[in-house]
Amino acid sequence: MYCPARFTQTDTGLMHALIANHPLGMLVTHDDGAPDADHLPFALLREQGVLRAHVARGNPVWRRAGQEVLVVFRGPSGYATPDRIEKVEKNGRVVPTWTYEVVHVHGRLRAIDDPAWLRALVERQTDHQEAALPDPWSVDDAPPAYTAALLGAIVGIEIAIDRIEGKWKTEPPLRTAAPGPVKA
Repeated sequence: MYCPARFTQTDTGLMHALIANHPLGMLVTHDDGAPDADHLPFALLREQGVLRAHVARGNPVWRRAGQEVLVVFRGPSGYATPDRIEKVEKNGRVVPTWTYEVVHVHGRLRAIDDPAWLRALVERQTDHQEAALPDPWSVDDAPPAYTAALLGAIVGIEIAIDRIEGKWKTEPPLRTAAPGPVKA
């Protein structure tokens, strides 16, 4: 990722927070030499330095275990129009831009086909997402045979974090303009 020094985010805590608040990551792998992307909700286990997710057994991505992979997490973003005051102060030498926060996680993909491991992952992710709801749903709310069948239809993936990099392109501060029609 191209990242000028002024946009480089080095605070691991802020990068972890972005992942926790925006857990849908884009997992980039290679399939016969061509890039491929899967969009998956990840759980970040900070203390172990890993990302975990699960995929349908029919999804071939888990068969790419051992590959070096990239997971991209996107935070807030938006079009930023030039500030009118700044435009006057800089004699019109301003342009619009796009502001965003993004984290790239690099590591090696591992597949895990263990029902107890998968159940713990699904429970953790469900509990995290349901926590703020007034009547949270639990994996235990589903019939055990149904849950067991669904757990048999998924495979876990884990990525040990080798490298994490962040880019906070947030200057100028986000000032959005309502989008107009796109002209061809």
